[in-house]
Amino acid sequence: MRAVPTWIDKVIYDLAFKPDGSQLIVAAGNRVLVYDTSDGTLIQPLKGHKDTVYCVAYAKDGLWSPEQKSVSKHKVSSKVTCCGWTNDGQYLALGMMNGVVSIRNKSGEEKVKIERPGGSASPIWSIAWNPSKDEHIDVLAVADWGQRLSFYQLSGKQIGKDRVLNFDPCCVSYFSKGEYIVMGGSDKQASLYTKDGVRLGSICEQNSWVWTCRVKPDSNYVVLGCQDGTIAFFQLIFSTVHGLYKDRYAYRDSMTDVIVQHLITEQKVRIKCRELVKKIAIYRNRLAIQLPEKILVYECYVDDSSDMHYRVKEKICRRFECNLLVVCSQHIILCQEKRLQCLSFTSVKEREWLMESLIRYIKVIGGPPGREGLLVGLKNGAILKIFVDNPFAVTLLKQNTSVRCLDMSASRSKLAVVDEHNTCLVYDIRTKELLFQEPNANSVAWNAQCEDMLCFSGNGYLNIKASNFPVHQQKLQGFVVGYNGSKIFCLHVYSMAAVEVPQSAPLYQYLERRMFKEAYQIACLGVTDSDWRDLATEALEGLDFDTAKKAFIRVRDLRYLELINSIEERKKRGESDAQLFLADVYAYQGKFHEAAKLYKRSGHENRALSMYTDLRMFDYAKDYLGSADPKDTRVLMSKQADWARSSKEPRAAADMYLTAGEHGKAIEIIGENGWVDMLIDLARKLDKAEREPLSRCAAFFKKLNHHGYASETYAKMGDLKALAQLHVETRHWEEAFALVEKHPEFRDDVYVPYAQWLAENDRFEEAQKAFHRAGRQADAVRVLEQLTHNAVVESRFNDASYYYWMLSMQCLDIARDNEDEKEDMLKKFHRFQRLAELYHVYHSIHRYTEDPFSSHMPDTLFNICRFLLHHLNKDVPLGISKVNTLYTLAKQSKALGAFKVARHAYERLQGLRVPPRLQEALQLSSLTVRSKPFHDSEDLVPMCFRCSTNNPLMNNQGNVCTNCRQPFIFSASSYEVLPLVQFYLEDGISDEEAVSLIDLEVPRVERKNSESNTNHSSQTLKLDESLEGEEEDPFTSKLSFEQGGSEFVPVMVSRSVLRSMSRRDVLIKRWPRPLRWEYYRSLLPDVSITMCPSCFQMFHSEEYELLVLQHNCCPYCRRPIDEPS
Repeated sequence: MRAVPTWIDKVIYDLAFKPDGSQLIVAAGNRVLVYDTSDGTLIQPLKGHKDTVYCVAYAKDGLWSPEQKSVSKHKVSSKVTCCGWTNDGQYLALGMMNGVVSIRNKSGEEKVKIERPGGSASPIWSIAWNPSKDEHIDVLAVADWGQRLSFYQLSGKQIGKDRVLNFDPCCVSYFSKGEYIVMGGSDKQASLYTKDGVRLGSICEQNSWVWTCRVKPDSNYVVLGCQDGTIAFFQLIFSTVHGLYKDRYAYRDSMTDVIVQHLITEQKVRIKCRELVKKIAIYRNRLAIQLPEKILVYECYVDDSSDMHYRVKEKICRRFECNLLVVCSQHIILCQEKRLQCLSFTSVKEREWLMESLIRYIKVIGGPPGREGLLVGLKNGAILKIFVDNPFAVTLLKQNTSVRCLDMSASRSKLAVVDEHNTCLVYDIRTKELLFQEPNANSVAWNAQCEDMLCFSGNGYLNIKASNFPVHQQKLQGFVVGYNGSKIFCLHVYSMAAVEVPQSAPLYQYLERRMFKEAYQIACLGVTDSDWRDLATEALEGLDFDTAKKAFIRVRDLRYLELINSIEERKKRGESDAQLFLADVYAYQGKFHEAAKLYKRSGHENRALSMYTDLRMFDYAKDYLGSADPKDTRVLMSKQADWARSSKEPRAAADMYLTAGEHGKAIEIIGENGWVDMLIDLARKLDKAEREPLSRCAAFFKKLNHHGYASETYAKMGDLKALAQLHVETRHWEEAFALVEKHPEFRDDVYVPYAQWLAENDRFEEAQKAFHRAGRQADAVRVLEQLTHNAVVESRFNDASYYYWMLSMQCLDIARDNEDEKEDMLKKFHRFQRLAELYHVYHSIHRYTEDPFSSHMPDTLFNICRFLLHHLNKDVPLGISKVNTLYTLAKQSKALGAFKVARHAYERLQGLRVPPRLQEALQLSSLTVRSKPFHDSEDLVPMCFRCSTNNPLMNNQGNVCTNCRQPFIFSASSYEVLPLVQFYLEDGISDEEAVSLIDLEVPRVERKNSESNTNHSSQTLKLDESLEGEEEDPFTSKLSFEQGGSEFVPVMVSRSVLRSMSRRDVLIKRWPRPLRWEYYRSLLPDVSITMCPSCFQMFHSEEYELLVLQHNCCPYCRRPIDEPS
């Protein structure tokens, strides 16, 4: 509320709101002022009157007529004191000083003239039309200074009688919906009235006459204009006055009426009191209504729960001041702060209780008439029970927090309390024990029909708790005030609603604990048909036949009711086998296997047999066979066959099955007994379209090892895949390969098992090739990896080298065919190539250290050890021993005069774990070598053929030149450095173009006595005599590099350089895609070099020819010498 003093020297006679509430029109003196209601600023003054302006009003479409640009004036018989437009804006009512009300149309023509009895002695001072759209007629409220309020229709007919006001009214204003009237005048206050003129109370009191009052459109705000120029603005807040007992809810409507609503049937009855209703209380068939000067007690006509007809039973004509009102069967209970008074219906005070703290909550909890009990909660946390015929209050319990809401369970054994901290606490009344508590509660209610269920609301949620189970939540706005069966009564703002809540959640909580009787009580409150059926089924399986019977009656399932009836009859006859009863239940539910097991467990196999026979499940019935009497001929034959089969007469059973046309069962019996002649006769008689019996015949032929008959049967069926599998399973590989030649689509079905069979028989290399032929690259690689690992573990390093080389070529094939795995496969290719070379080298060292004799020359072993050690700087592969390598190097170095290298090797061996068998010889040799000069023989020093630099025997850089970083090319047998330099093609030159340029054979000089030998097995370069008068070679000029550079500078050749080369001087490693070819140029033509066309390893020609003669294949990749390249 806010008050704004203004125009102290002017009298404010009238106010008017614009229809949308945005502007306020003020009549101040002879001026009309327009204000903005949001902030009170003056918008504009309107001038046009020379005398005092007594009234202003808005038409629905604006202040002035939209057709006229100026004010239209009409003469009247007396001074106009007030005016008002009808709702549709078609008529204007004028109140005049002479007591006449004139109703005119928009043109100013008088249509109705109302003359008041008082005449000029009762001037009309205020009028207002009721704005309600619910009224069928226009109603005009007229207030005159005869201190009367009257109501008229548009036709001039008066509605009801005059209302005496006892003051001079100056203003009348309706609320936007027409339900209330605000009036002010000489009593210096604004009062609230009903639309019928019944005074409800005072809004405010002022220091001077209230000349005008208006209600802001569509709101509860009231503005007053006083004689002293004061404007006061108020907000009216209407409190809820109501009462609830079980399913009856009574509440105040329009301030003077009481509506009683039956929350279940939705019936409503309105009781018109025609006075302000202050308090309402309801209990059973009693209804108490407190008015300003009396209390009315109503009762229902008949004692019927659905009856809604009330009549006045008693009137207590006294004025009472109380906070709470409670009605019982024969008493009225008044609560005033700490005091409770019990009055009879004749206004006699029978009893009074004085509490130790303020009363926060009071509720009637029932009892005999005249002896009802009250539940009282106090601010200090005490909870009391009071009987109206007993002067002493009984303390139920005392808690530390203030009581906000209370309720007691139906059996009076439990108490639910909501305290000031919004916590719901549930106590056992007898033991005072706190059973449980739940947060976020603003109100609580026990279920009137179920002892163990309560609900509470808070934070926009409804919480339902059954017994000690977890809380079930759902969204709900408002306060819970009652809980009856499956209906929860909820008060939201001013409306009460009955919310239907299914009880499924608590029902299943009880079912999980097999508490069937409690679950049935919950179901009776209201659940779905499917919930009833679940309850019935669970109770039946739990052998609670009483609950199951009630539930099946509810869902009207006669089949299960007949079952329960028969079980009850059998129990009366003395049967008590629970397993047998449960088996019957399972059989009814269709759980036949569980039922059969229970029948067998309880010793009633005949019932299981009968059940399966009725269900025609003969395959299951054979386990429970006792006797049978089938009627149908074919079924009888089949049953007799079953009997014969289970009676150990298989041949008779087979004949019966064949007679009955059940070939499948006949084949099973014949096959199980191994009657091959009978089986092949049947297979030959069957049509090839009968695939299932034929396939069973073939399966039995395989099982009985008659592969010819099986092959004949599969051929008759045309099942080539099964035929291929037959050949594979019987290990008839030649027939399988012949079938694959005719039908290549079965290649995987044959070669993969063939490869697996080879692997199982330790023919791993053949298995690997078979996998490769079948296109199973992953399996081929897996076999090779296993072979390689085994070879390393078994110290077969030559085989390990060969397998690693094969692995690398497999990876190269995968990289060529699979673009997604190309990068990964190329990395594996280079790693496997390196490992193959290392194991190939270490094979000689291992043979030297392990065997008593060695076929290798000392310089060959010396070179091999150096080569290997230069590659073992980082990681040492599995199986390769540094000790053996250094030991071999030390011995050969000492023998060849490389004493410095020998001493270095012995020193490195000191830091390694040496086998005991070598320790003594090692210590002796390390001592004797110190007697030798500390230098190496110059004949052993390797030279770089690119820069002619002598390199140390033990090179920290590895197998590259220390000066130009050019990698050395070694012979794959003696591991001497070959006089070869690798060169690279410039960008834009393809391999094919490079070979064609080299093959042009442009002569630079005449070469004498040179010969070239090319055969299918290798490329051989042989020059017998040196060149004379040789011109400068363009390739030689490309060998130059920056002296002392740390980076390797490859030799790049152009087309002109390629054209100048001789094909006899160039060796090419023609790697398959995606690798590029590698090119090498010989710098010493008199050295003959041979390269294997398969593994591209290079050898001195004499050594290669010797090794090929020894092994009849390449010593590295084992390629046969007669295999075409």
